Amino acid sequence: MEATEKTRGVKRATVAGVLISVLAMALIFKFTETHLTWKIIYELNPFYIGLALVFHILFWIFWAYRLKILSSTLGNNIDFSYAFQTSLASGFLAAITPSSAGGEPLRVKMLTDRGMSVGASSAIVLAERLLDAIFFISALPVMVFISDFTTKFGIYSGVAFTIFFVLFIAFLYFSFKDPRNVEKLAAKLTSLAKKLIGKGKAERITTVITKELFFFREASVQLATIPKSKFAFLFAVTAVIWFSEFLVPSALLLALKTNPHWAESVASQLFLVIISLAPITPGSSGIAETGMFYFYSLFVGKEYLGSLVAIWRIITYHTNLLFGLVVNVKILKSRYLDR
Repeated sequence: MEATEKTRGVKRATVAGVLISVLAMALIFKFTETHLTWKIIYELNPFYIGLALVFHILFWIFWAYRLKILSSTLGNNIDFSYAFQTSLASGFLAAITPSSAGGEPLRVKMLTDRGMSVGASSAIVLAERLLDAIFFISALPVMVFISDFTTKFGIYSGVAFTIFFVLFIAFLYFSFKDPRNVEKLAAKLTSLAKKLIGKGKAERITTVITKELFFFREASVQLATIPKSKFAFLFAVTAVIWFSEFLVPSALLLALKTNPHWAESVASQLFLVIISLAPITPGSSGIAETGMFYFYSLFVGKEYLGSLVAIWRIITYHTNLLFGLVVNVKILKSRYLDR
């Protein structure tokens, strides 16, 4: 019964994400349609459409490579194929949950299936998010300076994101720098659990949670003290991950036979990815399309906007759903049906 309900929940979230996305694209396309729009679509350059797809595939590949490197840092060597499956499978859940939050628990689960503790797996997934955040915060002012493209809305979002990130880092530091703080946190969780589920169950559950919190702390310390050269390498891989994704719109603009606006496009993508973290709709459907339309309307002709947003969203969102679903079905089949 519970599994069936979860399956229904996944189906509802998937349908909701797709419908919101398609509706947003349809409205944008209708709003921006001109006598040139259909002519432009008929004359799309297939080479650059293929290049845009290659950029997105590189996003998947380098994300998997970074996951493999982070895992090996903690002494757990997963092969690239498994890291790639993990990235695709988690990409599906990220696409149907607000703020892409559903991808992280699945990556933790798939890493624990390869022998890692929940705490260590969580530290790796957190490290991924922190590397992304550091990249966004450092790249945004650079790209704004290079492109001379900015908006008040985008700047406010970037500042708010930076403040939240600093506060979050401070919380992690003060919560886990001292092992006694972990014990205090575990005691608070035990006290809360006793009120909710009773003393017996609470003590069993919090014993496990406490152990995993210490694993998390140990793994976090290990990751935080890696050599500067390795951190620089991981940061470089993170930059390649996101620049691969951020170059998709410029490739599509070339496919539409117009100016690719390289610098302005990357700056817009940085603003957009920060805004898309808002936990409102599945996979930020509607938000991503509307944000893309708003930022690119500032430097791209109206006749290109509808086509640009639609094809961009198909490549960067709907392919995640499709291939992520295939991998998830494959994983479920190999674990449960082929036994």
